Amino acid sequence: MLNEKELAVFEYIKKRLSDGYSPSVREIQDAMGFKSTSTAHRYIEALINAGKIEKTGNINRSLRLPNSKSISIPVIGTVTAGVPITAVEDITGYVSFEADRIYANPLFALKIRGESMINAGILDGDIIIVEQGVYAENGDIVVALVDCEEATVKRFYKENGHFRLQPENDTMEPIIVDSVDILGKVVGLKRYY
Repeated sequence: MLNEKELAVFEYIKKRLSDGYSPSVREIQDAMGFKSTSTAHRYIEALINAGKIEKTGNINRSLRLPNSKSISIPVIGTVTAGVPITAVEDITGYVSFEADRIYANPLFALKIRGESMINAGILDGDIIIVEQGVYAENGDIVVALVDCEEATVKRFYKENGHFRLQPENDTMEPIIVDSVDILGKVVGLKRYY
């Protein structure tokens, strides 16, 4: 049985989850008028122990209701599926993602601009879900940083001392570079109609 304050925290978390994302500890602190985040943490732990909520990992915004596979992912900007553009990280919102497993690394989302990945089913306006800090293998679809500032989504191949970032569009040429930073591997996609 939850006490009055635990119930209030639980209702706040449920409301935020219904809005499409998990609240941060600081947001819970502010909404409940707690003096510190440690108080918010105590209430979160009490709700976890009562079986009312679950935490999906040691990352911010990882609360969810039991039996829900939905997690909240920050959308950190736009990336091209075409000619690389300057990478800008700025949280523009959150998307709900039905995770089929627990991911070892943080997830983030990017909105796609361009058509270089249409043969892989990634269309202009889609939102891709990316697992950060994952080792890329040949054939993986990745978010790659070219020349330390331009981000693009392509299939990754390491071959003969260079890297090939291959579009999935027959009208476009691959990008061949000597070095590339892999920001993450695409693990999911959301499309709104």
